[in-house]
Amino acid sequence: MRAWEQARLDALTVDIFGFNALQIGLPQIQALQANRMQSKWLTDTHLPPATPNGEPARVVVIHDFAELPFASQSIDLVVLPHVLEFASEPHQVLREVERVLIPEGQVIVCGFNPASQWGLRQVLGRVSGAHFLPLDGEFISLPRLKDWLKLLNMEVNRGHFGCYAPPFSSEKWLNRFAFMEKAGDRWWPYLGAVYMVQAIKRVKGMRLIGPAWSKQSAKAAQGVPVANQLNKILNEHGKN
Repeated sequence: MRAWEQARLDALTVDIFGFNALQIGLPQIQALQANRMQSKWLTDTHLPPATPNGEPARVVVIHDFAELPFASQSIDLVVLPHVLEFASEPHQVLREVERVLIPEGQVIVCGFNPASQWGLRQVLGRVSGAHFLPLDGEFISLPRLKDWLKLLNMEVNRGHFGCYAPPFSSEKWLNRFAFMEKAGDRWWPYLGAVYMVQAIKRVKGMRLIGPAWSKQSAKAAQGVPVANQLNKILNEHGKN
């Protein structure tokens, strides 16, 4: 799953330009590694443990996802890899993302699809206690996410589904069902275990309002030749 998401994120972010890009959460995925913006930030709710090879932590800011420590309209791109389904206030997180995005800025959301074999496995795990994914997560359906984005004036630009193999923990069984990845893209594309959505923040343009012309003044202006109007203006300036 992580390999599929990394490949899709690289393809989506490589051609998004600007000055500031932000990844929120899940430092295990380098969502911005293919992006070429000058400033790229990674934030999380806690500092991850040190890497075995002694590399410094990539997280630069620790914060609550519902309150982003960035100025309004200051970020060109925000990536949310599996943040919303584990947030206590997912809609508030999206509102904060909308606030910090510049007009025409972009957001990419990764999430688990409840209408999939993995989603069914998660429901059965809550009953049996043998869960496959963390139980504190609430999967958000794609139509629901699109409604949230629409309310925030963010237009969905493109989307992808992936990971169609059953939720096996064994690599042996995953390899046996590897054929389902290509078959799923063709025959049941909306049943992938993971989806990725890219949306653009739209800002309605200002409407220019002209002077309030009355009907009488409009008729008067139409009835007077242009030459007479110019002579009148020149005479008035000469008197002044």
